[in-house]
Amino acid sequence: MNNILWVDDEIDLLRPHIILLEGRGYKVSTATNGEDAIEMAQNQRFDLIFLDESMVGISGLETLVVLKDIDRSVPIVMVTKNEQESLMEEAIGKKINDYLTKPVNPTQILAACKKFLETQRITEEKITQDFHQEYSVLSRRLMDRMDWSEWLDVYLKLTERSIELDKHQDVGLEQSLRDQWKVCNAEFSKFVEHDYFDWLVDKDKRPDGAPLLSPHVADSFLIPKLASGRPTFFIVVDCMRLDQWLVMEEFIRPLFNIQHDYYCSILPTATPYARNSIFAGLYPTEINKHYPQFTIDERGSDEHSLNKHEKEFLSLLLQRRRVKLKNDLQYIKIIDTDFGKKIESDIMRYAKHHLTAIVINAVDMIAHSRSDYPILKEIAPDESAYRSLTRSWFLHSSFYGILKALANVPDIQIVITTDHGSVRCMRPSKVIGDRETTSNLRYKIGRNVKAESRDAMIIKDPQAYRIPAGGGSNTSVIVSKEDHYFIYPTDYNHYVQKYRDSFQHGGISLEEMVLPVVTLEPR
Repeated sequence: MNNILWVDDEIDLLRPHIILLEGRGYKVSTATNGEDAIEMAQNQRFDLIFLDESMVGISGLETLVVLKDIDRSVPIVMVTKNEQESLMEEAIGKKINDYLTKPVNPTQILAACKKFLETQRITEEKITQDFHQEYSVLSRRLMDRMDWSEWLDVYLKLTERSIELDKHQDVGLEQSLRDQWKVCNAEFSKFVEHDYFDWLVDKDKRPDGAPLLSPHVADSFLIPKLASGRPTFFIVVDCMRLDQWLVMEEFIRPLFNIQHDYYCSILPTATPYARNSIFAGLYPTEINKHYPQFTIDERGSDEHSLNKHEKEFLSLLLQRRRVKLKNDLQYIKIIDTDFGKKIESDIMRYAKHHLTAIVINAVDMIAHSRSDYPILKEIAPDESAYRSLTRSWFLHSSFYGILKALANVPDIQIVITTDHGSVRCMRPSKVIGDRETTSNLRYKIGRNVKAESRDAMIIKDPQAYRIPAGGGSNTSVIVSKEDHYFIYPTDYNHYVQKYRDSFQHGGISLEEMVLPVVTLEPR
């Protein structure tokens, strides 16, 4: 039973309201002045307090201050005849939770009680009901073949439901949600394995309903905006999933008008392929063909050298599209905190340029660091906590600072996207390959590389799939499905334990492949 304290010097006139609340199961205590209310609050805990503003003795506002000192967690609803705006502002400034003007009616009082005492229960009941209804609908949808737009809809619903359940973890739906994700990724992997090859034809020959892919991002979302001549920022956040963007977006909604679009990452969903493809507007094999000086070849290259030509790729793309910038293209890669803060402090200078491209590596570093440092895995043991970690980083990041500063530039336009997402890997798969085989846990490129077909998409002709793979006719590519990760038989158990429950990328999953493109314009 919820305990309510109602403080009013005319409490007898409110007896019908009190009877109504008691009939609804609330326990209501009353006081006719601030002194008695303070004494009662010191001796017992109340779940909600209705407080008259104008009383004999100490005023409602004075009583409010003392009651908040006693227990700040108790919601207090101010009830007053005074409609002056200044009084409302003063009450709000002193942390009032709600404000009602006399005469109050039963509906207002009951609504306030439900708002502060039953919102959690009502919301959780509704969430549980909606979840089970959606579960049934989704199960039926998965029985039929879905196209890209339908898979996008499924992913958006799963992501939104996941974020919603972060706030209501007591409803006990976490395992059911994990099961949904697992089933959906299994079916999505089949969908990609079946349809992906057909998406790779020239853009004007692609089948109806095929998604935009990494090489189409700049043409579809960036280049059309450059025609206006307005200052434009193109920001690529490495390894950012949709759910991570949405928890960041919460903080910038008051600053920007936001448009959402989506595209599909190419395979492998890894930085050397997907991000180069975004900046070049080409598939990896086309990059190697047309710009051999920038050939993509993972073997024998360190991780950072595989993406060191992004500025050149973007410049060449603009030349091919005959886009002339009003001034020099600016390119920035933020890989450490100090440099990020320097760019944040200098961002208004970049706002004078026609096009500034920024790559932000922090989210990818969070994913990798979680595997390397046990303390981060303890801080972020599951998907919900991983989103929370992303939210915490963003609030203190130069990325947030840059966006807040740019929100003050009236004619600015900002396009934000990512090269790929990541998936929480839980199931190991044995893989066979030689020493020249690439090292990524979610895909392998090499001679005679092998894995179970139930765990991986096996690509025997990489060139046909626009994947550069030197090494002769025996070279193939395997791309892991769902939440599998590849482990060699040597020291198998050691590496299974090392990489289990780590966030990886490169494979086939909704989280890695279905990616946001967000356009921001200041309000």
